[in-house]
Amino acid sequence: MVERVNVCGVPIKWAASFDLNGVHFLECCWNCTHSGKWGVFHHTPDLCLIDGGQALGSQEISKMPSTWVYAFGFTVLPNAGTISAFITQKEIPGWYATLKKPSWCPPNWVFGPVWTTLYTSMGYGSYLVWKELGGFSDKALIPLGLYGTQLVLNWAWTPIFFGAHKMGLAFAELLCICGTAAATTVIWYPINRTAAYLMVPYMAWLTLASALNYRIWRDNKDKED
Repeated sequence: MVERVNVCGVPIKWAASFDLNGVHFLECCWNCTHSGKWGVFHHTPDLCLIDGGQALGSQEISKMPSTWVYAFGFTVLPNAGTISAFITQKEIPGWYATLKKPSWCPPNWVFGPVWTTLYTSMGYGSYLVWKELGGFSDKALIPLGLYGTQLVLNWAWTPIFFGAHKMGLAFAELLCICGTAAATTVIWYPINRTAAYLMVPYMAWLTLASALNYRIWRDNKDKED
């Protein structure tokens, strides 16, 4: 049986369980700044022995951040990109309204809910990967690094398109987002399939956004600053 709990802010994989003088113990292995070595947990756990020596009481363990804190943080983080909405508030009824758009362009009210949903989904996916790899370990460097890169590129698109009115540059930047997001999805798949699947709607929306960005750029080059 494999069970995961949170100690020292990172997941733990139980390796073995056994009974000693009528007391049930769980022997576990973790990967954190303490060592990545072995420790023994009482089932309750009223006592935790780290590296076979230092004892942590239940009060000290209770002070460690709960798993939901990390899940919430990772899930909400991508939504920081919505703060750029103040840029679009005046541009949508102004400059953007004057642009020629294809008939299949989604209505303006769709973009807010869609991006909130996609940001939340990919954020939770990043948490699953982070948890699966034991926190910010060496193994997490590339999977989370690619994710962070595409997220920063994503946040930069709105100021480029709506703020600077650089439709061509925004399209090129959007292609970079597609590339890094695709790489993130591929590298996440063997780590946590659920996380990779959570990126699929995002990839589909990026495809639509890229086509829309190109059409608007092609048909409105005279309105590009």
